[in-house]
Amino acid sequence: MKKIICKLLSAVSAAAVTAAGVPYAAPVQAADTVFPYTIEGEDLEGADLWTSIYETKIPDYSGEGFWYLTNASGSFEVTVPEDAMYQLTVRGAQILSGEGGARQQAVKVNGVKYTIQAGYSAEWRDYDFGMIRLNKGVNTIEFINEYGYMAIDTVTVSEAVFPDLSKATDELCDPDAIPEAKAVMKYLHSVYGTNILSGQQQIYGGGNTIQTTIRYDENADKCTDQDGVEYEIDPESYDKDEQGHKFPWHCTGPDGQVYTYSTQNRNYTYNNYDLDVNLIHDLTGKYPAIQGFDFGSYCPCYAWDDGVAGRMIEWTNEKGGICTASWHVNVPTVLADYTLGEPLDFSKTTYTEKTDFKTANCMVEGTVEYEYFQLCMKNLAAELKKLQDAGVPVIFRPFHEAEGNPSHTDDPIDGSGAWFWWAKEGAVVYKQIWALLQDTLENEYGLHNLIWEQNLYAWSDSSAEWYSGDDRVDIVAFDKYNTQYNRHDGKTSGPNLDAEAGIFYKIHGYVKGNKMVAMAENDSVPSMTNMQVEHADWLYFCPWYDTPETPFVSGEKYQDHAELKALYNSDYCITLDELPADLFNGGTAPTSTTSSAATTSRTTTTTASATATTASTSAGKVTLIGDANCDKKVTVADAVAILQALANKDKYALTPEGAANADCCDVGDGVTAKDALAIQRLDAKVISDLPETSK
Repeated sequence: MKKIICKLLSAVSAAAVTAAGVPYAAPVQAADTVFPYTIEGEDLEGADLWTSIYETKIPDYSGEGFWYLTNASGSFEVTVPEDAMYQLTVRGAQILSGEGGARQQAVKVNGVKYTIQAGYSAEWRDYDFGMIRLNKGVNTIEFINEYGYMAIDTVTVSEAVFPDLSKATDELCDPDAIPEAKAVMKYLHSVYGTNILSGQQQIYGGGNTIQTTIRYDENADKCTDQDGVEYEIDPESYDKDEQGHKFPWHCTGPDGQVYTYSTQNRNYTYNNYDLDVNLIHDLTGKYPAIQGFDFGSYCPCYAWDDGVAGRMIEWTNEKGGICTASWHVNVPTVLADYTLGEPLDFSKTTYTEKTDFKTANCMVEGTVEYEYFQLCMKNLAAELKKLQDAGVPVIFRPFHEAEGNPSHTDDPIDGSGAWFWWAKEGAVVYKQIWALLQDTLENEYGLHNLIWEQNLYAWSDSSAEWYSGDDRVDIVAFDKYNTQYNRHDGKTSGPNLDAEAGIFYKIHGYVKGNKMVAMAENDSVPSMTNMQVEHADWLYFCPWYDTPETPFVSGEKYQDHAELKALYNSDYCITLDELPADLFNGGTAPTSTTSSAATTSRTTTTTASATATTASTSAGKVTLIGDANCDKKVTVADAVAILQALANKDKYALTPEGAANADCCDVGDGVTAKDALAIQRLDAKVISDLPETSK
């Protein structure tokens, strides 16, 4: 009725002006909306008037009634002077899910969809749709029906109010934390809200395996490659194969690279764990301030040492970087297949929820699960002890991504949406195993080098119930994967530069601002503009590692490389060279990129560094693309030659012809780690020919 009256008044006014001899002209531009702006639900364009939901009355509505969102959408417009963030709130009711349940409700802002889980309420209550970004000019806000059936009394748009992020604590929940951990925590707090720290996850286990021509000659008791280079044998690693032949598991090259025996090919291999940070350096000219690691290799079923502790010590003590680590710990898929303490085929283990392993039994002495989890913690503690002895603090993120998807039942915290075994029995059990791990590591194993970080999601208000509490958590974090799902940019593919400000502030609210909020994992790195306009002040970002299937770093499907380079080279983003030189002693002065000992170490020890690039393609003539060692064929030996040259250009320099041949990925950019990766991809038949382009 109100809309009809408004339209009539407008028409009468226009007619009166015309009759007076004054030409009528529609306004060229709508005036800016005055905020807070509230509109009655029944006044939305496309809405209709309800006073009851069939037989159910909800009294005390405002205006003439309300709008019941069923099979038609309703929209309205607001006009703003510039791009900025606003708060969207609905006074509504939702009576279909049953008490304790929730239904998904969707709203589109300029065609981009946002969703919340609207909890049951038979009375009017405020539903927080979070922060939304409105663009300069006219904006359309439209409520659409998917699963909702929400009664909407009023909708309010107000200017966003950003809380004081300095309220977050800089104290660790472990009162006995080592000084280095306390120093890192205080540094993180000092930059929180004004800068963002760059990060990059490293592959773990047997990832990025590089084949070589190194073989062991039992008669001569020597390890040599096809060029006759001899490798130093680790005398503690001798073993015998099934035929009784002796061989060493490990040997070391002249450049210090350690190689491991491959029983499949009877040669030696190594894992290029630096691949991802070097890709970042190739793209941006900088290294990340934080590197992510994982302790998943130390599962009792198949425990093997992938050297993660050594790599973390090197990253901190030699290169001056900050470590974060997750724990993809597996359990037997079928508990009956496992004998405690015995190895189990990897294919019969899992870290998903698809297992009969009962999580709650980890807290029950005498059960197999209890004994198994005790072994898990023992193996983990051994690696953490190496780090503590070396003075290395760790942002530790165990039992990550617990809630997973929203619950599939009326119980929002029952774990039915969980992806992992540690959360499949719900939030209560999840918090119990978190406490067990924390208490065991601190009290039984004496580990105090950990900064405890917990993953949270923001599906509904119930997501907050997964939080383990201020006394057990130092940092909270969100994992952003939205190149395919939950996009807010109106696109269906390609990098998603959304800053996810709404999620940032929901999680901030769950912990009442007491903890810093990080983006512990992500696919696309948000754009600097989006983060700053939306005040999405994530503590750090950390893309997951590259694989051929999901090239999160190198693939333009996931990263906008121009945006990433701009972010890395901005004053807003903190990179490795900008961390304080005495960070772990409580210092704040940035490292000098030209004089710091840490920087010198970083430049000379990081393999495949762009600063170690050998002769460019202009120095020689291409004779066979990819043939770096000039043996007239392209094999993984060429990838090894490239990586050795990048690691030690003085000792393993390529010939001018070899350097010209080696530039086989993004031809013209010189010899980089991407060229070695392209050759490996060719050898694995992932690609059919060279050259390759990363773009």
